[in-house]
Amino acid sequence: MNNKMRKIKIISFLLSFLISANILFAQSIDEGKRFLYYERYNSAKDVFNKLVNANPNNIDAAYWLGQTYLGEEDSISSKALYQKTLNANPNSPLMLVAMGHIALLENQNNDARNRFETAISLTKGKDYNVINAISRANVDTKAGDAVYAIGKIKTIPENKRTAEIWTTLGDAYRKLIDGANAQLAYQSALAVDPNYARASFMIGRLYQTQGFTQELYYMKYYNEAITKDPKFAPVYVWLSQYYYKRDINKAKEYLDKYIAVADADTQNCYYQASYLYASGQYQQTITKANECISAGGKNPHPGLFGLKAFAYDKLGDSANAKTFFEMYFQKQNPEKLESGDYAKYGLVLLKFPGNEATAAGYIQKAIALDTLEENKIEYITSVANSYLASKNYNEAAKWYTKLFSIKKNVTKTDIYNAGYNYYRGGNYKATDSIFGLYQQKYPEDILGVYMRARASEGIDTAGVLGLAKPYYEKVIQLGEASTDTARVKSQLIVAYNYMIAYYYNVKKDKATALSYNDKILAIDPTNAQAIANKAALTAPVKVKVQDNKVTPTKTKVKGK
Repeated sequence: MNNKMRKIKIISFLLSFLISANILFAQSIDEGKRFLYYERYNSAKDVFNKLVNANPNNIDAAYWLGQTYLGEEDSISSKALYQKTLNANPNSPLMLVAMGHIALLENQNNDARNRFETAISLTKGKDYNVINAISRANVDTKAGDAVYAIGKIKTIPENKRTAEIWTTLGDAYRKLIDGANAQLAYQSALAVDPNYARASFMIGRLYQTQGFTQELYYMKYYNEAITKDPKFAPVYVWLSQYYYKRDINKAKEYLDKYIAVADADTQNCYYQASYLYASGQYQQTITKANECISAGGKNPHPGLFGLKAFAYDKLGDSANAKTFFEMYFQKQNPEKLESGDYAKYGLVLLKFPGNEATAAGYIQKAIALDTLEENKIEYITSVANSYLASKNYNEAAKWYTKLFSIKKNVTKTDIYNAGYNYYRGGNYKATDSIFGLYQQKYPEDILGVYMRARASEGIDTAGVLGLAKPYYEKVIQLGEASTDTARVKSQLIVAYNYMIAYYYNVKKDKATALSYNDKILAIDPTNAQAIANKAALTAPVKVKVQDNKVTPTKTKVKGK
């Protein structure tokens, strides 16, 4: 073989090797991204770490390793990696975007925007992966600008958008609470890749936020995601959580399916402890959570501390519940705290005097965060009941009043609970206001005007102003017109007694007082007070002579 032929064969071999290496490299990146897509963070880290260790300047591997850290809520490791890689590659568009992502997490919006725009300028807006990374950073962070993300994705021609890019667009619309456009984007992702399970899953998420009435739709899309890709772990988590308070056996079934396709990590341990809690095994929950915390080393799942707090609360150990809620709120990413966390912590704090303002703040946050009316009602009612238990009636009434702005259909009971507890707390002006609303909504119901009369008596304690008189007159009108005398009897007697006392003591009109007393005897002939009043009102006036003066003796007549 001559030298020329040998050189050709060597070059051919090197080209073949380089092509194979590039294919292997691409497959490795894709493999890691696939693990990340499945939220298998340990597996994704293994792949990307190997690539970064082999070549610290492997920009794609470093970027995706940092994204994996962020998936695990480890922004410190992500920032350190991105900063190190950017220092070695200062003109890397993708690393500029990566550090922009970190800047958004740190609420440095201007710095983030400058980095994003520099990256776009360096690529002349033609690197669609860079644009998608910018958009994803704005979607995934609280400080991110979803409108900016949408604008950037729209610079990518539609025929160049991958299923992943379309889904990022859907996520951006979802962040803006624009469900219609979000669903269109997710459906476009499915048009590009019919088996892209995350798009189906996210459509299901859209429907679930609309409440239980949309169950048929979101369950359809969750099941569709499983059919498209049985390895897509996130859908099993959501289904397990959905059944968590509805059917614990079904929740466990989906949890087992999740564990079968997920990495073994502290999150799985957390889910197993959650199942014990949902099963009512509270002491076992605490034991399992302690095992998981120990196994988690320096970074146990923050939710484990929350589980312990909830379990201790169920066991009636408020002191430990308070302690672990404090730890949970310190360790958990604030963006991961849910409305139920705030609500329960607030209720626990109410058991410790001096924490009322903090507790109310947490519960108000729970109400603001939750999208479901039924949950908001539960939070408000729980707080009101807590105040009732401690006989703090005015605070209970304030919380019952909050239902008026939450419920689509405020009931008689809702108004009554607010008004009556104000009455029990001695706040008669508020009582009158609330039952004024009751009377307006239910003008033929005797209860509203009756309670306004009682509130007026509370204000006019001496009865000399007659504030309650027009209300009691209305009580009498409604009561006497009622065909169900037994139901209104007690209110009528109170009203008649008020009139007896008012006409006798204020107006000095014994005849009218007597007429109202007779009305009581007509519906309750054995009423002891009415019998005594009858005798007093009809007794002859007695006189006594003293110092040549004639003085009538006062007749004693009792009101209500």
